[in-house]
Amino acid sequence: MALDTKQIGKNLQQARYKRNLTQADVAKRASTTVNHYAKIERGESVPSLKTLEKIVKALGVKSSDVLPF
Repeated sequence: MALDTKQIGKNLQQARYKRNLTQADVAKRASTTVNHYAKIERGESVPSLKTLEKIVKALGVKSSDVLPF
């Protein structure tokens, strides 16, 4: 099964909007760059599991809320 990076990005973006956070806010909380986080949201970059875990924690959601399974 291939990972749907576009859907993951959309899910991350929706979670971020619900919490009124900027990409910079999430990137800082997840210890990554804004550029990298923006690419993940656009589905242009696949985050490592460690980075995805940090992003999920920064957004205060469960991984199942983000992963399209």
